[in-house]
Amino acid sequence: MVDFTELMENEVFMAFASYTTIILSKMMLMSTATAFFRFTTKAFANPEDCANFGKGENAKKYLRTDDKVERVRRAHLNDLENIVPFLGIGLLYSLSGPDLSTAILHFRLFVGARIYHTIAYLTPLPQPNRALAFFLGYGVTFSMAYRLLKSRLYL
Repeated sequence: MVDFTELMENEVFMAFASYTTIILSKMMLMSTATAFFRFTTKAFANPEDCANFGKGENAKKYLRTDDKVERVRRAHLNDLENIVPFLGIGLLYSLSGPDLSTAILHFRLFVGARIYHTIAYLTPLPQPNRALAFFLGYGVTFSMAYRLLKSRLYL
C-alpha cells in the first residue's frame, strides 16, 4: 500500500493533480456558463425555472431552446466525454512511474487542447479548429493508455 506522504512526494502524481484541478475547474465553469446564458437569453429547460417570469401561458414562452445555451451545453457535454477518460487513465498513468517531462507534456497538451476546444466551440471558430483540439486531447489520452498498457499492465 502506498503511503499518502509518498504519494505527495511523487512529482508526476502532483503534476497530474495540478492539471486535473485546472481542467475540472474549467469544466465546472461550463455549468456556470450554461446557467448564465439561460438567464440572459431567458431560455429555460424546465417549467419551474420559468415561474419567475410569469404564470401559465406567459411563462411558457420562456420554455424554449436557444442557440447560445445549446452551444455551451454541447461544449460541456464534450468535456464530460473527454475529461472523464483522461482522469481515469491519467491517474493510472501518473502512478505507473513515467518520466516527469513526458508526463507533464501529456498533461499540458490535454489541458491546452480542452481549453482551446472550448474557445473554438463558444467563439465559434471555423472548423477544423474544434476538431483538431478534440483529436489532440483524445490522442493524448490514448497515448497515456498505450504507454500504460505497454509498460506496466499485464495483458
